[in-house]
Amino acid sequence: MPRQTGGIAHGVPGHAAVASGRLPRILGILTAPLPLFPVQPILRRMVGEVTRKRPELFERLGPHVHSTYVIDVTELPFVLRLRPDPDAPGLTAHRRTEQLDPDATIAGPFSALFDVMDGTADSDALFFSRDISISGNTEAAVCLRSALDDLEGSIIEDLVHMSGPLYAPLRFALTRLRKAKPGDQP
Repeated sequence: MPRQTGGIAHGVPGHAAVASGRLPRILGILTAPLPLFPVQPILRRMVGEVTRKRPELFERLGPHVHSTYVIDVTELPFVLRLRPDPDAPGLTAHRRTEQLDPDATIAGPFSALFDVMDGTADSDALFFSRDISISGNTEAAVCLRSALDDLEGSIIEDLVHMSGPLYAPLRFALTRLRKAKPGDQP
């Protein structure tokens, strides 16, 4: 489904800030001075959940299953380092000043990257419209994109269903973000 740009999330009260990108920018400003260690267990759990529920993702990565990717959500003061190794998966947050030496870097605004993970955006269209950018080993990045595009369902949906009381706020936030799509109708 092509991604619509601009606009307000119609029919979802109070979500104009999310749809316009203001919320990720505000979160970026608020989290800039905070340490990253509290988010690491959450990211570890998220990558573990995806590893458990989506073994086919790793098969589709082929020779790039051991590649390292930096996911740069441009509004945030940190980047994410993804290592989709099924035997030792990793997703960690790092300050932008850290030297990570990834195989590929994928950068873009939160809304575009979220939609790709949710399976609701055409990642090729986002790339060619320059909403997202890729640097480094483009073959590895394209392989990751293809693996995500070929999945049945959504990784975001998998994360929404993570269990445990500490993950209730994450589930709530992901559910609300999914409803806050530009162009949504009541």
